[in-house]
Amino acid sequence: MNTRLSIVALALSSLVAGHALAADASVGKTRDEVRAELAQAIRSGDLIADGATGQRYNQIAPQLYAQPVAVSKSRAEVAAERDAAIRNGDLIADGATGQRYNQIAPAQFAAVRADTPVVAAAPSVGKTRAEVKAELAEAIRTGHMIADGATGAKYNELFPARYAQPALAQGNSRDDVRAGGVESRSSNGG
Repeated sequence: MNTRLSIVALALSSLVAGHALAADASVGKTRDEVRAELAQAIRSGDLIADGATGQRYNQIAPQLYAQPVAVSKSRAEVAAERDAAIRNGDLIADGATGQRYNQIAPAQFAAVRADTPVVAAAPSVGKTRAEVKAELAEAIRTGHMIADGATGAKYNELFPARYAQPALAQGNSRDDVRAGGVESRSSNGG
């Protein structure tokens, strides 16, 4: 009788266990759903990498897997932030030093930061292109250009015979010196 009772109990327990397994949520999933879950687990690194410790791939190497983003912005919001950063000069200008445009040239972005309308560009303070070219021609003519970068010596210092010595030290103007040069040539028959 005990054997019969134990056989009935065993059959009954297997019947109950079979229904409990059938109630599992994974049994109702389709093949495509299971594949999608597997692909998502692979992308997120949520598979077990080390069976002994139970660590997952995203725990072993978190830099390889995207971290969950708490708050996302719309495309328009990101574009608006970018445009504001350009106007304010908050973009990195020099990658080596990390300086921003508004740190390198604060005068260009002062009006924008004060939320005042941008005024037309101020006239440039400095020399015109023609003035710079005239100064360069004069420096070449007189030898006032650096010839040796190591010592800083100029051409007129290294080769004084090639360049006219300035006679302005005596208080004469350039026109006086030129006029004197013309007089000396005419008196010498030149």
